[in-house]
Amino acid sequence: MEPLTRKELRVLILEDGEAEAARLLHWLSEDRLGGFDVLHVGTLDEALAALDEGDFDVVLLDLHVPDSQGIETFHRAHAAAPEVPIVVQSGMELASVALEAVGSGAQDYLLKRTLEPELVRRALRYAVERSALQRELRESQERYERALEGAQDGIWDWHVDDQTLHVSPRWCELLGIPTDRSISTPQDWWMRVHPDDIEPLLAAVREHIAGTTEALTQEHRVRDERGTWRWMMARGKADRRNGQLRIAGSLSDITAQRAAADLLLHEALHDQLTGLPNRSLLLDRVEQAIRRGQRRDGPRFAVLFLDLDRFKIVNDSLGHLVGDQLLVSVAERLRLCVRPDDTVARLGGDEFAVLLEAVDQDDATQIAGRIATALATPLQVQGREVFTSASIGICMGTTEYYRPEDLIRDADTAMYKAKRLGKSRFEVFDDQLHRWAMARLELETGLRRAVDREEFRVHYQPIVALDTGQLVGFEALVRWQRPGQGLLSPCTFIEEAEETGVINAIGASVLTEATHFFAQLPELGPPLTLSVNVSSRQLRQPDFVQQVERALALSGLAGEQLALELTETALIENADGAATMLQELRDRGVRIHLDDFGAGYSSLSYLHRFPIDQLKIDRSFVMRMGGDGQDPEFVSTMLALADSLGMATVAEGIETDLQRQLLCDMGARYGQGYFFARPLTPEDAENLVRSRKKW
Repeated sequence: MEPLTRKELRVLILEDGEAEAARLLHWLSEDRLGGFDVLHVGTLDEALAALDEGDFDVVLLDLHVPDSQGIETFHRAHAAAPEVPIVVQSGMELASVALEAVGSGAQDYLLKRTLEPELVRRALRYAVERSALQRELRESQERYERALEGAQDGIWDWHVDDQTLHVSPRWCELLGIPTDRSISTPQDWWMRVHPDDIEPLLAAVREHIAGTTEALTQEHRVRDERGTWRWMMARGKADRRNGQLRIAGSLSDITAQRAAADLLLHEALHDQLTGLPNRSLLLDRVEQAIRRGQRRDGPRFAVLFLDLDRFKIVNDSLGHLVGDQLLVSVAERLRLCVRPDDTVARLGGDEFAVLLEAVDQDDATQIAGRIATALATPLQVQGREVFTSASIGICMGTTEYYRPEDLIRDADTAMYKAKRLGKSRFEVFDDQLHRWAMARLELETGLRRAVDREEFRVHYQPIVALDTGQLVGFEALVRWQRPGQGLLSPCTFIEEAEETGVINAIGASVLTEATHFFAQLPELGPPLTLSVNVSSRQLRQPDFVQQVERALALSGLAGEQLALELTETALIENADGAATMLQELRDRGVRIHLDDFGAGYSSLSYLHRFPIDQLKIDRSFVMRMGGDGQDPEFVSTMLALADSLGMATVAEGIETDLQRQLLCDMGARYGQGYFFARPLTPEDAENLVRSRKKW
């Protein structure tokens, strides 16, 4: 059968949220195989009409739409096109309804909070593949039933009173028994039944003889003449006429059907790429572990949540094929690190989880350390040596847990803390970590409200020409006027703003406010330069260039007076897109400064690849200058490099006159730091300009 991933799929999306729909359409249009033809509708009535008129391969269904809510949405769509596979999506509050839909015939479900492009694309493709396999299975069953009508099953007749058994030649043929061999008693049958199945079979026979069941129907394994266990379906009905008890029926070989059913079940509960258990199977096993642990003296257990560090860089630089093979290799290493009774699962993307049975905290941390060591060893993928590591969160199963989702959530929280503390490490969830998670949630909520309430303030730190002491510009620095906590430094909230995406709104606000303020400053000398920091998330916005142009147009500030400061990390995470955007901005006169130079990758290739005008030497190098035994040669080397490339330099973090003098003697052109001034309010910055102060 031609792989469905190579065939263009017609997709019907029911999603009433404009932003969510736009995101899904964008993701599917970005598919590198070009494999989706998408129709989007916003109501169930529109979806039903489309299903009636169109020929769709798969439906992506939001359970919560204006004209229908919950499971009813699925039932109506499924009834309208029962042969079309449906993938439901919902928020966390409707996760149980999504699971109910899967139990009622949906192929899969997605939680909106965890959506990502590759997850959505794969879910749609796999839904089509599973539906095709199920259809083939139904057709196979129909063929099997037609064959049964043609007497392809073995027939048997058991005289219970005298314990004689008569079987048809086909009965013997099913088991490879020569027709000349005598099969004359039930024991000739029972002796071939699998030890695990004999008692259930005999119990079913006894119940039917007692009249408890209307008919005998029992699946069991029987060993054929070659010693192979084959699944058989025994059907029969008792007859008590003429004062004699007889049971007659058929024996069907259902080995193929069982194998197909087992395959379907396996695919429903396992990750298609790695073959590991998926989230559904993991949740089931964690729930079983919780139940065992609730019993008196029940065994303790632990859940490990793993996230690969910097996997996106591997995926983006080496391609998705290498990324997929890396995930397969990681899965195999994880299997080797745990015991046979433990469960390794892939949750999606580069996230894995491990259920450790019968362990205490010391055992769990030892296994986590073993996993970290194993993943730190380079992997060979398509002839390349690929390095990776994992941030690991550990949550111990205690009697306080009743839902598997809560355990996985807390393990995820511990993993996030490990990643925040430097990656390639593990953390154990405890009360302190719970308080940290709650504080993080409160911070995220506060950040989102702060944007709407305009609680962010922009301060300005002077940038000075080191040779003349003259003011040449300002760097715009954001502060948060948080109610009840005063004015907060960016180090207390910027990382969280980056993680949650709030940085985009903050950055746009700072750019607009700073350009407007700068355009109003009095012109008392050469034009000053405004430096504004740009995060990696901002740079990934498709309309970032337009945002900058709009801020310049509204303020009237010349492009030549604006400098955008970016870190090396921001450039590396979106190298191709960043290069194009920055060149567009450079063509409009905007200057590009590389911030924190020397503290990151410090790659010469990036200095050539991007239109960089100026390097900012990281404060960590400047602060060490002028002390006993401190060698300024590294700073001198960076200054010489910048000079050879025709780039100006700004030294950050100057706090003493000695540092200023040393940097000036080395050829540094500009500097900033507390020696000159701390970040100033807009009023103080304007007063500084009017004073024409020199240092």
